[in-house]
Amino acid sequence: MGRSSFCVWSERQRLANLLRFCSKNRLRDQGVQVHAAVLAIGFGFDLMLNNDLIDMYAKCAEMGMANDVFDRMPERNVVSWTALIFGYLQNGNAKASLSLFYEMLYSSVRPNEFTFSTNFKACGILSNPEIGIQIHSMSVKCGFESVPVVGNSIIDMYSKCGRIKEAARMFNVLPVKGLISWNTMIAGYTLSGLSEKALALFGRMQKGEEIPDEFTLTSTLKACSHLDAIREGSIIHSSLIISGFPYTIKAAVAGSLIDLYVKCRKLHEARRVFNQIEQKNVISWSALILGYAQEGNLAEAIDLFRQLRDSGIEVDGFVLSSMMSVFADFALVEQGKQMHAYAVKVPSGLEISVSNSIVDMYLKCGLLDEAERLFNETPARNVVSWTVMITGYGKHGLGKEATQFFNKMLLENIDPDGVTYLAVLSACSHSGLIEQGEEYFSQLCHDKLIKPGIEHYACMTDLLGRAGRLKEAKNLIESMPLKPNEGIWQTLLGACRVHGNLEMAREVGEILLRLHDNNAVNYVMISNIYAEAGYWKECEKVRELVKVKGLKKEAGRSWVEIEKEIHYFYGGDNTHPQTEKIHEILKEMEKRMKEELGYACGVKFALKDVEEESKEESLRVHSEKLAIGLALLCGGLDKPRVIRVFKNLRVCGDCHEFIKGLSRILKVVFVVRDANRFHHFRDGKCSCGDYW
Repeated sequence: MGRSSFCVWSERQRLANLLRFCSKNRLRDQGVQVHAAVLAIGFGFDLMLNNDLIDMYAKCAEMGMANDVFDRMPERNVVSWTALIFGYLQNGNAKASLSLFYEMLYSSVRPNEFTFSTNFKACGILSNPEIGIQIHSMSVKCGFESVPVVGNSIIDMYSKCGRIKEAARMFNVLPVKGLISWNTMIAGYTLSGLSEKALALFGRMQKGEEIPDEFTLTSTLKACSHLDAIREGSIIHSSLIISGFPYTIKAAVAGSLIDLYVKCRKLHEARRVFNQIEQKNVISWSALILGYAQEGNLAEAIDLFRQLRDSGIEVDGFVLSSMMSVFADFALVEQGKQMHAYAVKVPSGLEISVSNSIVDMYLKCGLLDEAERLFNETPARNVVSWTVMITGYGKHGLGKEATQFFNKMLLENIDPDGVTYLAVLSACSHSGLIEQGEEYFSQLCHDKLIKPGIEHYACMTDLLGRAGRLKEAKNLIESMPLKPNEGIWQTLLGACRVHGNLEMAREVGEILLRLHDNNAVNYVMISNIYAEAGYWKECEKVRELVKVKGLKKEAGRSWVEIEKEIHYFYGGDNTHPQTEKIHEILKEMEKRMKEELGYACGVKFALKDVEEESKEESLRVHSEKLAIGLALLCGGLDKPRVIRVFKNLRVCGDCHEFIKGLSRILKVVFVVRDANRFHHFRDGKCSCGDYW
């Protein structure tokens, strides 16, 4: 080779090295300069340099430029095609990757192992097992199936497409199983909800020569979290400490440990791991914050969020949405407003998921006007945005508005999903829109992309039950193509209670107890039906069963916000410092209602084996009444206003009648959110129409 030729090829290699450096470090501007040099020197048609240019532009998210280079190439090889295919995938366009792959096949270029691996990833992202199976067949014919990078990608593709059996079959036939193979299969089991199999496979792996890395540990700890397997998770944690594994600097492992302890309600251990982390990331912060929130320790959760905000770590959309969900669930409107004010100041606050969670927070706090305003101001809306509003209208008993919103969504060419149908059916049920509900259910049943789930049938059961069409509701349950669950039978039992159909109630009650004889809710529902019908022996017999079995119903809890402070009450609660005054004002209200309305306490909701006066006392200490009593005590009786009370369970019949009466004798509107819906009490009437 002559001296001049050597210099040319040396320059070519130097340019290739520069392009690869720009690609690795995402140096777009410098890469453009090297591209100019490539053209100036006369290497514009060089195959290797053009391949490097495609890779550089793709890594710098300049797919238009990468495509231009590709289109101008007089000669292309498998590396050229694979570089562009991978570029589309890493820039979030999996469909374009697959389209280009098929175009490559038509051009008679034979794929290599990296081409196959890339397109299996694309199929996994799109959850498209049909195309994945086709490409799998091609890889077998080309002899690449047993190549580790291809085999591992096939396992991953099937796992993400919900074909876990095919993934396991591929794993078992792999001739060589490396660490990535084990990690992919363990992660696949965890992703598919087969956490027990994930732990069993982790045990098999430990018996071999492979040493778990942070990806193995993260997936395995997630499996422990799903199973509430605190023992297994603690053993893994102990082994990390003994082996000297640096989990305090491995953010994913530390975050998974925190999540495990949070899910297993071991907040002390979660906090200890959190404090040991050298560089905390947003995942570890969010896991602990949500842990405290779920345990009801909102003060600590909010304080941790303030620390996160002040730490300089960028708060992502997931954390903002999660915090909004906490404030929504507990109806903490002031904290929600503060979070909203913070969200508009940070980049992640612009994410559509954050906007949706803010709208949801206002709806669950009973502030419909705020929710509507924010929805209308949101520039980009997806199906979730519309579904949140439809759900909100339904919960507030505004069925007509919910159906109008659903129809408007269709006009904007946004296709409903299963959750949207559930929202509009629920709205029809809450508002008694029987015909509209039946029409939407028919649409759902004829939708080729969505199959009705048990929740949709439960909504129809509720809808028919509200109309008194109990036999039709029962026939629907018995004829549906799904196995009836406890919830749908409870829905029918509730309808039997409202319409006083004791015969069907007995039948449905027996079915419920056969399905789940250790659920206290079922016994309470049955005993209440007997009590309302005056069948006290049967009622006491059911209640005695609850005592014998040692079953406990979730405690009723209500709360009210007064001057930015949340006050919580449980049934029979006497811990509040104003308890005596609360009882006095409730007695005063009962007296006024008896005199002005002829109100009598719904003593049928109390126990039979106590005196009438004691029954009234027991009803007076229901949590929602105590919360209302405090609100009246603090705000006065003559001031026109809205009192908002929130309860974790369904509001009872007596409290419902009591609040209706209060709204009539006072210049007060009561908005009560229970486990099912919102109740707007005004002038002696409730928005639920006495059906809830």
